[in-house]
Amino acid sequence: MQEQSSQKAATDAAAESAPGQEAFLTQALRPDAPEQVDEQGPPAADPAVKMRTHDLRIFYGDFEAIKGVDCVIRTREITALIGPSGCGKSTFLRALNRMNDEIGDARTEGEVLLDERDIYEPGTDLVRLRRRVGMVFQQPNPFPMSIYNNVVYGPRLQARLTRAEADEVVERSLRGAALWDEVKHDLHKSALELSGGQQQRLCIARTLAVEPEVLLMDEPCSALDPTATFRIEELMIELKEQLSIVIVTHNMYQASRVSDRTGFFLLGELIEFDDTPRIFEDPQDERTDAYVRGRLG
Repeated sequence: MQEQSSQKAATDAAAESAPGQEAFLTQALRPDAPEQVDEQGPPAADPAVKMRTHDLRIFYGDFEAIKGVDCVIRTREITALIGPSGCGKSTFLRALNRMNDEIGDARTEGEVLLDERDIYEPGTDLVRLRRRVGMVFQQPNPFPMSIYNNVVYGPRLQARLTRAEADEVVERSLRGAALWDEVKHDLHKSALELSGGQQQRLCIARTLAVEPEVLLMDEPCSALDPTATFRIEELMIELKEQLSIVIVTHNMYQASRVSDRTGFFLLGELIEFDDTPRIFEDPQDERTDAYVRGRLG
């Protein structure tokens, strides 16, 4: 119990020090960092596997928050990460696009492969990586500007857009986030006037605008009411036809409803990782069984 409390304190402190949406997006898409070109190209990849980790270990100073995790994230599937608070889920999630790099004492060992190329190898272009692996945070945090300008914020950092091109990006992204019909007549209204659920979908639209291949979602519904949560869940199921999604959630029903595969974390270890129905109906580890039935955590 003392070890779990210590781990929770360390991981919570790291989460609080992680950069917010605006800092992340500005840094990820900054125009003064051109993409690096890899003339050799990546090794041949299994089209069914988008990302995978091998012996992934993450340290905050001397504290080992993630302990040798092997995990496979499949193409066009939703992967849910569950477990008690402070068990390492969000730390693992942030490792998938190197957000932990922004935490001063964080250190990563092992491999995180995107299309079979290690994202931690020297010379990795973080700008390009974070375009390919986008992130939606726990709290909706639209920029204090119009709905329209929120969506085109990232693409405008990458390239000069004509008005027609910007209009196309806005409509495509808002449609992708299931928000277009609700805001199409109010695109120049402040994003801060939207409801919480609409703000979260706007943040998703802003991420979709740069056309990611993987979408990371850190408890995206924790601040939303049931109706807004249902809309986000429907959206995730629609979006997985286009990209791979990894979601951290404390909501067992949500994980069982939307995900194809589920991983259970405890004290920094990936205890069990399997098809979602098996995790919830026939777990192979007694600790997983205890957690999904409410006896642990």
